[in-house]
Amino acid sequence: MPHYSPERKEAILQKMAPPHSLTVAELASQEGISTATLYNWRKAARGRGAVLPSNSAHPDKWSSEEKFRIVLETAPMTEAEVSEYCRRNGLYPEQIETWKAACMGANALSDEQAKQNRQAARAEKKRVKKLEAELRRKEKALAETAALLTLSKKAEAIWGPKDEDE
Repeated sequence: MPHYSPERKEAILQKMAPPHSLTVAELASQEGISTATLYNWRKAARGRGAVLPSNSAHPDKWSSEEKFRIVLETAPMTEAEVSEYCRRNGLYPEQIETWKAACMGANALSDEQAKQNRQAARAEKKRVKKLEAELRRKEKALAETAALLTLSKKAEAIWGPKDEDE
């Protein structure tokens, strides 16, 4: 098992990050390192807070977690620092602003969704209650019909078939 220097690991991880944004498969074939090793390095780097895309080189297709991490990283920065950060990471300030707005609007959206979910649950409970009442009614009618049928068979067994002419 080869041992890689921290400098080499960082250089390879930089190739995964924007603006290069090479995939793990591309890096594995380029560098001659197994994909499992590269995935482990990427996971460790993310644990340290590095921004490394998961499945797409295009920033708009990054996961919500990655976008949120970038929004958090750039929140305290000035406009000039954000521009420098974007140049370094192959992003556009407009993308970060869009992601920031989405993060800020997420709570409002979740509140609205929660309200809609409560209303839907309430309507569903009403529907279930109504269906259960209808089922109980039909079960009672079926039990009554079964009882009448049983009684008519017993009466026929005791007194014989009923004549329609009489």
